[in-house]
Order: sequence, then structure tokens, then C-alpha cells
Amino acid sequence: MPVETDVERAIFFQTDGFGSTATYTPAGGEAVTINGIFEKDYEEVDAGGTIGFAATSPTFQCNTTDVSSAAEGDTLVVGSDSYIIRVVMEDGTGITMLQLEAQ
Repeated sequence: MPVETDVERAIFFQTDGFGSTATYTPAGGEAVTINGIFEKDYEEVDAGGTIGFAATSPTFQCNTTDVSSAAEGDTLVVGSDSYIIRVVMEDGTGITMLQLEAQ
């Protein structure tokens, strides 16, 4: 059960702090503007050899209520970059992380 309310979590996602604005579009649905934290960090990937390589792993964290029907294949646009949602991870506290694939 979440400790914070949606209003309190929205403070965390404000765009004058850590947050970014994105456009979320469910498959066959209407686009909506949401706020969240976008990360596009590089991480080392182990391909089974002795040397790894770097790859990006873009994610977007937001209020679960903003993406309550999110599913694989929906789209998210952050800035001018378009992404397909590949994994939806609800953490049970009112926050959802979307794992993205660049288009």
C-alpha cells in the first residue's frame, strides 16, 4: 500500500526538478501528457566473453495512475525521441517504471 498520495508523488516528478514531460499513447488510444523521470544510462552488457560492451537502457518512472493500463507495445515520446514500451514494472507503492526501446 502506498504511503504517499498521487499529489505528493507528483512533486517528485515536477519538471522544474528531476522530472521530464512525456507523451504516452496506449495502443489504439488517445495520447496524454505525463510527467516522470527519464533516464538513458549506459550499462555494461556481458555477452559471454571476456570484454563487455556498453548499451543504453532507457527507462521512465511515473505515477502508476498515469499509466494504469500501460502494456508492451504502447508508445512514449520524450522530447523528440520516440520509444516503444517493452516492460511495465509496477512497484506496489504507486510508482511504475517503463523499460523502453528507442525507435
